[in-house]
Amino acid sequence: MNPTIEVQGLRRAFGAKAVVDGLDLTVARGEVFALLGPNGAGKTTTINILTTLMDADSGTARVAGFDTRTHSTEVQRRISLTGQSAAVDDALSATENLIMFSRLAGLDRVAARRRAADLIERFDLTDAASRRVRTFSGGMRRRLDLALSFVVTPEVLFLDEPTTGLDTRSRRDLWDLIRTLAAGGTTVFLTTQYLEEADQLADRIAVLHDGRIAALGTPAELKARIGGDTVELHDARGELVREVATDGSIADLRRALDVLEAEGRDGTVALRRPTLDDVFLAVTTTRRTEEHA
Repeated sequence: MNPTIEVQGLRRAFGAKAVVDGLDLTVARGEVFALLGPNGAGKTTTINILTTLMDADSGTARVAGFDTRTHSTEVQRRISLTGQSAAVDDALSATENLIMFSRLAGLDRVAARRRAADLIERFDLTDAASRRVRTFSGGMRRRLDLALSFVVTPEVLFLDEPTTGLDTRSRRDLWDLIRTLAAGGTTVFLTTQYLEEADQLADRIAVLHDGRIAALGTPAELKARIGGDTVELHDARGELVREVATDGSIADLRRALDVLEAEGRDGTVALRRPTLDDVFLAVTTTRRTEEHA
C-alpha cells in the first residue's frame, strides 16, 4: 500500500470523554475510504484532526506525506474539505463563487475565469452558472461546494457527511461525481451515516465505535463476517417465521426450499443477503456488550 493517510495511536478527549481513543488506520493513494459510526463516535473529530482544524492530544497523523501538527501548512495545500453544510455565498452566482475562490487561491483574473468555466462544465452546473446560489436545490449546492474544493485539485478530498439532507436522486448524482473524482486519482476520505452510501462508494470501510475502529475491511469482507445468504419465509402478515441458511447456489436454494416444504410451512419466500446495516448493528452491539461485561 502507498499510504496517503497514516494514523497511529490518535487520541482526542473533551473533558473526561475520549472521543477518539487510540485510532490506527491507513488509506492508500486513490482509495475511497469510508468511516462509519453512530453520532458521537468520533467521525467529525477524526476529520478535523486530519484536516488540521484540531490538534490531537496524542498520537500522530500524516496526510499526503506530512505531519498534520508540525507541517499543517503543507497538509492544507494538498487537501480539500467539504463539510456538512455547503460553504458557498448565496448572494453570488455559481460562476462568481468559483472566480472568487480561484482568486483567493492565487490565480489571476484570466486564469480564474478559465478555471471557473472548466469547473462549471465538469460539475454539470452549466445551466445554472449565472443564477444566484440562493435559488439552487440542495444537490446543486453540494455540486458547487465540491467544485469549489477543486479550484486547486487536491491530493486528498475529505467529505464529512456530504449527502446529508439530499433527496435520493441528488444523492445518487453526487455518488457518480465522487466516483469520477476518485477515478481521476484523488484520494477520498468519507464519513457518512448512510450505510448504502458507503457500500456503493467505498473501497474499504472502517466502523468507528466510541473512538475506536471496531471493524475494518472491504464492504464484501465486512458483510461476509456476518454470515451467508438466507432463504426467509414470511407469513401472510409479512412477519418472518423461518429462515434457512444457503450458499446462494441453485442447488442449495432448492435444498432450502425443500426444507421449508418438508416442514409443511405456508407463506412467501425471499433470498436475503447480509447488508452493512447488519454489520453495523452486530459490531456496535458486540462492543457495547463487551464494555458492559
